[in-house]
Amino acid sequence: MKIDGEVTTGMGKAEFFLSQEFYINEFKKNLGFIPYPGTLNVIVDAKYLHDINEIKNNCKNIIKPDTEFGAVKYIRAILNDQIDGSIVFPAKTTHEENYLEFIAEEKLREKLNLNDGDIVSIEF
Repeated sequence: MKIDGEVTTGMGKAEFFLSQEFYINEFKKNLGFIPYPGTLNVIVDAKYLHDINEIKNNCKNIIKPDTEFGAVKYIRAILNDQIDGSIVFPAKTTHEENYLEFIAEEKLREKLNLNDGDIVSIEF
């Protein structure tokens, strides 16, 4: 599945969670990289929500911490046909369901010179 979406500024909470050693170790083990401490937030059109929710609900890739932090489902994805990473679906989130959070090894806004309102493609 390949979808387009609009880059938007998040709430800045992912930096804290992606800096936790438990998440770092699990993503390194399961995805092969240590994610940059932050997500690229992408707003997608409502027409994709059914398919995205189907993928999320059937996703078997899950990180379950032993602490008060929430579980995170993840699925490998490619941003703009060039950046390997993952879409993460945190169990505890304040985002609307049309927000996707993409993680990668690098700070994507800098690497791809992205700004709010830019359109990106995500394939998963």
